[in-house]
Amino acid sequence: MLGQAQELLQKYFGYSSFLKGQAEVIDSLLRGNDTLAIMPTGAGKSICYQIPSLIFPGTTFVISPLIALMKDQVDGISASGIPATFINSSLRRAETEKRLEQTGRGKYKIVYVAPERLEMPEFQELSQFLNVSFVAVDEAHCISQWGHDFRPSYRKIDDFIAGLQQRPVLGAFTATATGEIRKDIVKFLNFQSSKIFVSGFDRENLFFEVLRGENKKEFVLDYVQRNRGKSGIIYAATRREVDNTFKLLQEKGCSCGRYHAGMSDKERKASQEAFIYDKVSVMVATNAFGMGIDKSNVRFVLHYNMPKNMESYYQEAGRAGRDGDPGECIILFGAQDVLLQKYMIKETVYSPARRKNEYHKLQTIIGYCHTSRCLRHYILDYFGENDLPKQCGRCGNCSTDAKMNDITLEAQKILSCVVRVKGRYGAGLVAEILKGSKNKRLLRLRFDKLSTYGLMSEYTLQEIRDLINLLAAEGYLVFTGGEFPVLKLGRKAVPVLKGNEKVWQRLPKKREMRKESALFDKMRLLRKEIAQREGVPPYIVFPDSTLHELCEFLPQDRDSMLRIKGIGQVKMERFGEEFLQVIKEHE
Repeated sequence: MLGQAQELLQKYFGYSSFLKGQAEVIDSLLRGNDTLAIMPTGAGKSICYQIPSLIFPGTTFVISPLIALMKDQVDGISASGIPATFINSSLRRAETEKRLEQTGRGKYKIVYVAPERLEMPEFQELSQFLNVSFVAVDEAHCISQWGHDFRPSYRKIDDFIAGLQQRPVLGAFTATATGEIRKDIVKFLNFQSSKIFVSGFDRENLFFEVLRGENKKEFVLDYVQRNRGKSGIIYAATRREVDNTFKLLQEKGCSCGRYHAGMSDKERKASQEAFIYDKVSVMVATNAFGMGIDKSNVRFVLHYNMPKNMESYYQEAGRAGRDGDPGECIILFGAQDVLLQKYMIKETVYSPARRKNEYHKLQTIIGYCHTSRCLRHYILDYFGENDLPKQCGRCGNCSTDAKMNDITLEAQKILSCVVRVKGRYGAGLVAEILKGSKNKRLLRLRFDKLSTYGLMSEYTLQEIRDLINLLAAEGYLVFTGGEFPVLKLGRKAVPVLKGNEKVWQRLPKKREMRKESALFDKMRLLRKEIAQREGVPPYIVFPDSTLHELCEFLPQDRDSMLRIKGIGQVKMERFGEEFLQVIKEHE
């Protein structure tokens, strides 16, 4: 049956061979094994259940957590010629019954449903008349309370399956699952004759970096302007940060949208669609955005604030480069981020056991933001991959293009100032003392008489604050907790003050992403025109990686066009001739 699967892969998806891990998962499912597949975002998890659904008799139910994700998936596979539909709360009862009736008559091979739908008696009753031979559980980590997106409705999936006339083959898929979460998936889905495949968590096309002590606003503005036209996501921890960053970029003429829970449903939907359909290049959002987005041409993901844990970060960062082309994932770390995340855990997590677990996970991501070892190694080690090289050459800590700036003298001045004010004041006042500010409060406290007053007058206040944040991120200073945190010396401060150790600031070289050719721009314009005509997002027509291959190999006829990755028979018939014409005219 794997041979048949290979033929379907070429016919519908335009690929001549499976990616790493796909063939093993598909073979296991076709042999009737309940199968758990843990594969990184962009590794082709969806193909692992879409191909078997075409081979199994009857219907496949795909349990998916978000409405937007269902629509994206259905749009994508429908464009490839696979009959599919979705059933969710956006449909009226009559439409739901119509789609189920059409499924029973064989119109659809794949039906996407939300987990909450499975609990509805009327849906359970209608499902009794279907031949459900395969059930695929997407985002399966949602079944575990230790996962980062726990959904209680996922715990009801086993009850639904038990109520079907015959037990279907069961597949579970996720990009992020520790050993503890894997056990929960197998347990709560009641796997039988189960197989577990971990194809590796590494995303080789992604570049990881953590920048500490940066002026975040200036960095984001500069980064977006240098990569104008590239599709990217900027995650911020709060609605206020999202709004401020969105306003900053918009005022500077950047093409961007925003997304957070404080907006109306209509506003969020409009903003999301503008991003998906390439009407805006950049989305500024809280972590409420993205789980249901299958957009393949995201070239960068910036985190304005440190994420809450490694699972969340790897899933959010993994939205870059889903098409296999290069992507950049950068965290802008500030010492205040730790206090913010602790506050959010305290306010939103009520179970003592879960709260303890969240604090433990937070400490792990803090370690990631401070480590000097390979960032990719740190991530993969967290997910249980231990047989790895010490350096990957594709992250900020392994990169050799950084300039090291000696800031020992500046550090000594800042640390000395914290000593002089006896660790009783925050970063703002310390920066003003070092700047030599005439602030009334500062003068009233007679801090203008301190020996450190005005020692850094040549710096701006923001530059001094940035250096303070850098020292705090590196452990030379610490922020206390509370609403108004104050600065105290960290464990690494004394050797610096005594002149026994130096402090270095890493200044990474600004990297430019790949400059696109004139032909690529013409193809991207054609893709957008076709997408508008078909009513689908541009990446559904062809991903960026396919356009790049077209530019490289310049196919001249149908046969050579079908050898390009991502062009199957259906898409060749629908769009192929138009792209061939662009290539011929360009030459």
